Amino acid sequence: MPADARIRRIAILGAESSGKSTLAAALAARYGTLWVPEYLREFVETHGRTPCEHEQHDIARIQVQREDACALHATRFLFCDTTPVMTALYSRFYWNRVDQRLAALAGERRYDMTLVTLPDMPWIADGMQRESDEVRHTIHAMLLATLEEQGIRYELVCGSEAKRLATAASLLERLL
Repeated sequence: MPADARIRRIAILGAESSGKSTLAAALAARYGTLWVPEYLREFVETHGRTPCEHEQHDIARIQVQREDACALHATRFLFCDTTPVMTALYSRFYWNRVDQRLAALAGERRYDMTLVTLPDMPWIADGMQRESDEVRHTIHAMLLATLEEQGIRYELVCGSEAKRLATAASLLERLL
């Protein structure tokens, strides 16, 4: 959990091409704090391929390590562009199973708020990491079902970038 109890960790989850990174960066700028980019994107760019099943736990572990490191320097909020829950969800989607270590990591992480971006903006292909608009909608439905199953409260954000930012900011003000 956060080294500084005043830091509120905000999970930003959603399917591919649903505006998570854009929202995380905008919120961090608005509140003068940090956001943790999705490590998977860096992995794909660095390795020139999508990850294999056996690499999923390490991807989630590195994401969490980066989150913990950023929490030491954040103020008020830390915006997390994905969490181990999404890595586990994609493992279930692609391989029909989740590594026990990954499932444990996903189950132990807690966030002060979870924002879910709706896939209501145009789908944009970006090479290896994004498959299709159909997959995006399937992942979104799986995400909502997963959050419900795990009892994780979430708030939906949708619409234009400005509307998403305004909605998220309104929700965050309640935490303060």
